[in-house]
Amino acid sequence: MSEVARLYRYKSLFSGRTVISAVELQAELEISSATFKRDIAKLRDQLNVPIVFDRAMGGYRLDPGHMVNELPGLWFSHDELLALLSIEHLLSQLEPTVLASTLKPIQNRILMLLKELGLANQSFGKKILLLQSKKRSLPPKLFESIAAATMTGKRIKILHRNRHSSVTAEREVSPLRLVHYRDNWYLDAWCHMRESLRSFSIDAIEKFELLNTEAAEVSKESLDAVMGAGYGIFSGTTTTWATLKFSPKQSQWVSREVWHPHQKTSVDADGSFVLKIPYSDDRELIGDIMRFGPEVEVIAPQSLKSKVHSTLLAALGRFVR
Repeated sequence: MSEVARLYRYKSLFSGRTVISAVELQAELEISSATFKRDIAKLRDQLNVPIVFDRAMGGYRLDPGHMVNELPGLWFSHDELLALLSIEHLLSQLEPTVLASTLKPIQNRILMLLKELGLANQSFGKKILLLQSKKRSLPPKLFESIAAATMTGKRIKILHRNRHSSVTAEREVSPLRLVHYRDNWYLDAWCHMRESLRSFSIDAIEKFELLNTEAAEVSKESLDAVMGAGYGIFSGTTTTWATLKFSPKQSQWVSREVWHPHQKTSVDADGSFVLKIPYSDDRELIGDIMRFGPEVEVIAPQSLKSKVHSTLLAALGRFVR
């Protein structure tokens, strides 16, 4: 048994017993008296485990008076610590500019725990690479400010620019949750101007003001019912079902994709893959359909089919000499 595995094993031994003697511990761990003494010293002095010897009961136990935070970070195994550090590294790559200072202490703590357990520091920068596509930059500190308001339940006043009309509007909103979608950040919020749920692209927020007013509360069920009802980031309660038919050539790949949690699928006799998905706004859906070119056909509804047709004709017009 490795030292890491052995030290981790102490957790289950102490958790299952009120007091356990040195003889029993050595027998369970199959270690010598000298190794046991080194383990106890390391657990106490380096890893801050509150192990005490109870003379009256003749054994070792954990001091309940020092268990307020239950040994923060200690009871992670080697694999769990590496997994945590991997997750931290992935998060830091999502938005390195605004998250680096916040996540750095977490990374340092995990690295320290690995070092204390006798493990060499891992070069995670070389082991994990998160490639991003069409990621839009965020104004400095904007993300952290909006995240803080969201977590603390405070209303905010924002000046938001509509990406399609370029019109700016000042809105008072109650931030409800942050959404990371296709490499960009969005804010699901209750808009007090529209008196409804809205999703705002954070990079399109030009001004931000924290208000000393409690945010409105919306249940997760209500939020999901509206923001998760349709396809993509453009959601709403009113949905239409689109039916798409992919060629046999594309079927083996598209059949592995999840376009919507409530999608319906089937395979035709010729191997074509039929995908049915609900949508509230067709802008994003049309873009995704067009990237498959001749390998996809819009079966229904006719309105969506007509829009894709006219969009393709307009695009073709750009290339006619």
